Amino acid sequence: MARCYSGFVPNRHPPLPDIWLITDARNDEALERTLARLPRGSGLIYRHYHLAPAARRARFAALARAARRFGHSVFLSGPAREARGWGADGAYGAPARLARGPACQRLVTVHSLRELGRAHRARADAILLSPVFATRSHPGGGTLGRVHFHLLAARSAVPVIALGGMTVHRARTLPSRKWAAIQGLAR
Repeated sequence: MARCYSGFVPNRHPPLPDIWLITDARNDEALERTLARLPRGSGLIYRHYHLAPAARRARFAALARAARRFGHSVFLSGPAREARGWGADGAYGAPARLARGPACQRLVTVHSLRELGRAHRARADAILLSPVFATRSHPGGGTLGRVHFHLLAARSAVPVIALGGMTVHRARTLPSRKWAAIQGLAR
């Protein structure tokens, strides 16, 4: 997998994985086991906001090595410049964090039509459209549901990755092949 790079070459990004594991404190203990069970060529989005900077970077390095043993892509939640500096394959985050920086694959979080426009302006290579279903991360929070998810996904100029309450079973009920989970994959 190509890493973030400093020179821009249009259409030179490799295809994005269909399945993405997103990290946080809740699934940390199971991450290495989960990476080993994912289909080869899946993706890892490393967040781990709960760690101090030095510990966060060290954990990233360990998980990146584990992920790459299985041919997985590794994206860092942070600006493209930081992702490149850490040796990530791409960057993940909100449009404002990703609008600038070196050429790098960008995954942008989207919750509404307005945010979809921002993602396009931030040069998103794909969007994580969320939350499709109810999540443990935001109990009682609103969801897009299948219909609103499809309506927003249809407006996207880039690939859509379903996020929010996703499991293998729920992923099969959506026409989008791409999906991501925090706890729905880490068992």
